[in-house]
Amino acid sequence: MLSRLTEIVPSSDGKMLRADLAIIADWIKPGSKVLDLGCGDGTLLSYLSELRNVTGYGLEINAFNIEACVKKNVNVIQADLNNGLKAYFTDNSFDCVVMSQTLQATQQPDLLIEEMLRVAKEGIITFPNMAHWNARLQLGLQGKMPVTKGLPNQWFNTPNVHLCTLNDFEVLCKKHDIRILQRTVVDYSHRKSSWLMNKFPNLLGEIAMYRFCRGR
Repeated sequence: MLSRLTEIVPSSDGKMLRADLAIIADWIKPGSKVLDLGCGDGTLLSYLSELRNVTGYGLEINAFNIEACVKKNVNVIQADLNNGLKAYFTDNSFDCVVMSQTLQATQQPDLLIEEMLRVAKEGIITFPNMAHWNARLQLGLQGKMPVTKGLPNQWFNTPNVHLCTLNDFEVLCKKHDIRILQRTVVDYSHRKSSWLMNKFPNLLGEIAMYRFCRGR
């Protein structure tokens, strides 16, 4: 799994927020009902509740993170995402489901994406791009699994089980009748895309960020 980032930047509301969460927050409409899968310490939901009038729940497996969520007055359920969402939420329970830096560590990401769009109108996903030039270079020249800032673990101790590229994800969306509403690619620190990165997203983007809905 991609390690949580520590760079803090001003959000559109002026409040300091972790860089990746600031981008995600700008994609969520005020007053929405949000589900955050793998919500960590609840920072995103706490921010959205305080400044965007957002309500919702977080799902998290780590007991220390759950304790942090409770301290922030964030509604949180201890759950393993690999078991799906059916035990917790009915159809169309939320406006948006967020899954940041977790997709590649799930056992069946395609089914989890389907579950996201069962319980919500829209989904937001971020993941490390396996096709970034640095990863390609290590695999092509050294003939071994790449280790980068976005993919910091060795092949034998990584929690990532389903790494993918931008092209892989977009092919999956097409196959499952999922419409991509917004896409951005950023570097490891989640700095905004340059014109060159936008021109060659699958080669130069370290982190992919998507907002999507059921195709129509």
